[in-house]
Amino acid sequence: MSLLHFRCKERRRTLRVALTVPLTVHGKADSGEKFSAQTVSQSVNRHGALFQLEEIVKMGQTVVLMNDHTSQSTECRVVSIHRARDGKQYVGVEFNSPEMNFWHMQFPTPGAKPLRRIVPNKVSA
Repeated sequence: MSLLHFRCKERRRTLRVALTVPLTVHGKADSGEKFSAQTVSQSVNRHGALFQLEEIVKMGQTVVLMNDHTSQSTECRVVSIHRARDGKQYVGVEFNSPEMNFWHMQFPTPGAKPLRRIVPNKVSA
């Protein structure tokens, strides 16, 4: 596993990528009332996403995430909730069926080294 920080190891199955995608989140509040919220992703990986959400959700709750660019939807499970210093709530979700390519992109494998660009030698004039 790759090190994320000297005190904790990266636990994700695929690396996170900072990607802003407009999303619609559908779910149910504690009262049983349905909600629909517009947001954007903060970061994504093959198995889930992190985004800001104003509605209150619980760990383990199922929500439906819709990619507004592709109109594709998938069920997700809430796996993390944290509040930032500015009071905003950030929610991490994991796809119930990670086999599909929800983000329509290829993710780097864990432990992969970044590609190195060959820098041409300076040409004297």
